[in-house]
Amino acid sequence: MPQLIAPSPHLHGSWTAAQEEWGADAHMDGAGLGADDDVDSPEGFAAWTRKLRGHADRSLPVDHGRVHATYWWITEGDTYLGAIDLRHYLNGFLLDAGGHIGYGIRPSARRQGLATWALSAVLHEARVLGMDRVLLTCDPGNEGSVRTIERCGGVLEDVRETLIGPKRRYWITL
Repeated sequence: MPQLIAPSPHLHGSWTAAQEEWGADAHMDGAGLGADDDVDSPEGFAAWTRKLRGHADRSLPVDHGRVHATYWWITEGDTYLGAIDLRHYLNGFLLDAGGHIGYGIRPSARRQGLATWALSAVLHEARVLGMDRVLLTCDPGNEGSVRTIERCGGVLEDVRETLIGPKRRYWITL
């Protein structure tokens, strides 16, 4: 049975296998992976997971251009299946292109309902944080994300050109 857990260094091997499925240059939505993060060495991976857990602490500053966010990994046992994050508020970039929630499921675990399950769980967490609605975006051709967002109550606002290309923008009222 899947679960949401805080990013953990003990899943280094499984996370690395998932990254290989995506491909070296692919963006893993919801993972919070930055260009300067060392995820290859066990020490670097542990530091990265610590950093991700720290992003939820509003008493700590965040890097320029980032916002406070809570990251979860979607797992089953010791298998990393994907990631989802909830950004606590929006900056200009997130309002335009990124939204409150980002998620990604490793290719071998797709089409099993994991994204819908994880998004539903994180919508509850958004309510707990006091949010009354959340913005989600996806690429126009990403039919899996379109179905996931719409199953969870997403209402299409528009499709627009953003700094990172065209995006479908959905609002979910909580």
